[in-house]
Amino acid sequence: MKRVRGAALLLVLWLIVLLTALIGAFALTARVESLQGRVLSQGVVADEAARAGLEYALVRINDDDPRRQWQPDGRDYAWRFGAAQLQLKIVDESGKIDLNTADATLLTGLWLTQGVDRDQAARLASAIIDWRDRDAFSQAQGGAEDPQYAEAELPYGAKDAPFESVAELQQVLGMTPALYTMAEPHLTVFGGIERPDPRFADGVVLQALGLDADALLEQRNAPVDPASPQAFLGFGSGTYSIDSRARLPDGRETVLRAVVRTGANRIPGSAYTTLRWEEGASPQ
Repeated sequence: MKRVRGAALLLVLWLIVLLTALIGAFALTARVESLQGRVLSQGVVADEAARAGLEYALVRINDDDPRRQWQPDGRDYAWRFGAAQLQLKIVDESGKIDLNTADATLLTGLWLTQGVDRDQAARLASAIIDWRDRDAFSQAQGGAEDPQYAEAELPYGAKDAPFESVAELQQVLGMTPALYTMAEPHLTVFGGIERPDPRFADGVVLQALGLDADALLEQRNAPVDPASPQAFLGFGSGTYSIDSRARLPDGRETVLRAVVRTGANRIPGSAYTTLRWEEGASPQ
């Protein structure tokens, strides 16, 4: 009888241990799910704050009051949306070098600003032109058509068609990841003009144009009387690259990078047409 009671007691103790373990597991699971939900909800808040930053930037670009108007020339603007702190940067795409319209001189100038020697810069510029032109003839300064891609053992040749994105530049013969990373912020496929507009160009593009970048940037950033004609740079081309970085009090960040087009060609019911859209959490 004592053995039966001892076995029953042992069984009860094991059941208590098992129930305790199950309750602990459920509590831990609930805690993890609560934390996951909180992270996800904060992510949504940060994402929406970054999108609000893009919308607000477009409003300020088109403000008729020169004292409130933001300029799409790459300068940084700060804004607060609820609990989120935002850093915004707007660049008119006409201030960048268009891969589909820039001539060899301008493209060579770009690579020279990146520390490339003149011969290699000329070859890269020629390879870009051979990629986008429709003929099968290499440029005089050593471009790259199908035979050159075959010699490099690449499984493709020159596209012989316009660039559809800046990222496509990585496929051009002679392009390296390091060069692409340095040049990408200064390039576009949405500019549509042969020479960038100096009003919106950054220092690298101004140098590639052969202009005095330091003097022009100093003049651009100098205080301007709102009543003077210089206060209005104009509204630009209507196609803008916007970087919107939202930071929450807990340190979470979301970065939105988009190229949008305003004006008559926008989608009905929308203030703009999205040409490129990249967003995600910023690494902590």
